[in-house]
Amino acid sequence: MITHMMALSRILQVACVLAACLAVASPAEAYLDPGTGSMLLSAIIGVAAAVGLAVKMFWYRLIGLIRGKPRGSRPGVVDGPPSADE
Repeated sequence: MITHMMALSRILQVACVLAACLAVASPAEAYLDPGTGSMLLSAIIGVAAAVGLAVKMFWYRLIGLIRGKPRGSRPGVVDGPPSADE
């Protein structure tokens, strides 16, 4: 039990030292052009759209399971071979 506590204490010490080293900020001598800002903005919008689509798909599947609809059916699609008129 004592070795487990000592190992946990050591990991905590290393994590604190690592966090302190990462917290020290040095000045960045960098230039970000306007294209970088628009790229970041479009990436954020894309991630938001993907998350929204994933939530929507999950929500419709959840509602379908609750209502008891069959999973394979899609609205507007008729099963079976096409008729001779088509």
